Amino acid sequence: MDIPASNFTALAEGQAYLNRTSPNPSDPAKTAAKEFEAVFLTQVMEEMLKTVPLGDMGGGFAEETWRSFLARAYADQLVEQGTTGIAASVENSISAYRAAMRG
Repeated sequence: MDIPASNFTALAEGQAYLNRTSPNPSDPAKTAAKEFEAVFLTQVMEEMLKTVPLGDMGGGFAEETWRSFLARAYADQLVEQGTTGIAASVENSISAYRAAMRG
């Protein structure tokens, strides 16, 4: 599976945005879980957006870039709403791993 370079650019921009707007996290597991959910949902949104016809205005490199940013914005909104449960599940798994490692 080829991943377009624009995806990496969008992810880097999204991470930079999160670094600028998020206060210092108190729990790295929560931050990692939310970021995992955002990256996963970004990929889902990008695939979904590929099925949306753009009519006469679609196509080209600019569209690919725009769609990746739009997909990340949608994903960030879903993460903030906390409706999917992905981040909570990942965070619970990290907590269980931590507990097991402590013995």
